[in-house]
Amino acid sequence: MVVEVLVVGQLKTNCYLFYDQSSRKSFIIDPGDDADFIIRRIQDLALQPQAILTTHGHFDHVLATVELKLAFNIPFYLNQDDLPILKRTQSTAKFFLGVDVDVPPQVDGDLVNGKELSLGKLNLKVIKTPGHTPGGVCFYCQDKSLIFVGDLIFSSGSYGRTDLSGGDFSLLKKSIKKVLKLPSKTIIYPGHGDKTTISIERQYWQ
Repeated sequence: MVVEVLVVGQLKTNCYLFYDQSSRKSFIIDPGDDADFIIRRIQDLALQPQAILTTHGHFDHVLATVELKLAFNIPFYLNQDDLPILKRTQSTAKFFLGVDVDVPPQVDGDLVNGKELSLGKLNLKVIKTPGHTPGGVCFYCQDKSLIFVGDLIFSSGSYGRTDLSGGDFSLLKKSIKKVLKLPSKTIIYPGHGDKTTISIERQYWQ
């Protein structure tokens, strides 16, 4: 097992702990909320977080970032095209959830298309997938045949909404079709809901 799924926050976001079993080095992907819960699980698994990676800048994927950065002294990576969305974290969280949240975290690095993120013997490749947001990205691990897709695509043919600021359905469709060219057995880990596979989702996007 190299993926631990933690469902966090009011919007039930999937936060993923992706880790190398031998070194225990890990990436925290989309820490949407409940920082204490995430920290405890990391400690239970004896993991060594190396960075926080986010598929996009929506508040329900980043709310635990500030606390995790402080707890583990690690960098936070986001595609720069989503910086405007990240900056609106407080106002959007107030609008959608009616709660006051912290100032959004400082971004320490850009997730450019094709960037390779190494983790012990494992590797994640950044794939730029705009549509849900301008700076949406996926993280693909070829060795383990899996991909983290954020809110690009969900199980059973569902997909991320494009009616929010920065959304673009035509771009989303192109991004989905790009991801669906990956090998059929590839496991899809979405930002919400159950995991699925490339072969299952292809049937909805012929």
